[in-house]
Amino acid sequence: MGGIRLAYQLSGPPDAPPLVLLQALGEGAADWREVTPVLARGRRVYALDLRGDPAWLERLGEITARTLVLAGGPSSHVAQEGIAELAGRLPDGRVVTIPVGHLIHHAAPGEFLAAVSPFLLADGEFGPGS
Repeated sequence: MGGIRLAYQLSGPPDAPPLVLLQALGEGAADWREVTPVLARGRRVYALDLRGDPAWLERLGEITARTLVLAGGPSSHVAQEGIAELAGRLPDGRVVTIPVGHLIHHAAPGEFLAAVSPFLLADGEFGPGS
C-alpha cells in the first residue's frame, strides 16, 4: 500500500468482495479471530497489523467504498468525537455505536455481527448462511 509493506491475516473466498478490518491501537490482526469466520463466509477478509503510524488518517478521503465505523460508546477509552471525525473524513462513512467499550467484537460479538451484517447485506453479497 503506497510502497509500505503491511502484515495481515487473510481468510475467505479469493473471489469474494474485500473486507478490511483495522485493529485497536496495541492490538494485532489476531484480535479479530472470534468474528472473522462469520465475516469470511461471504467476504475476502484482510485483518491488518498496522504499525501505529497515524499517517493513513490523512488519506481517508481517498477511500471510495462505503465504510462502517463502529464506536464503543462512553465507556470506551477512545474519544467518541474522534470516531465521528474519522467517519466524517470518509466520503461514504457512517458510525454505529454499540455501548460496550472499545473492543466491541470481543465484548459483544453478537451485537457486532448484527451491526456489520446488514451493512454488508446492502451489497447483497453476505449473509449468515453464505
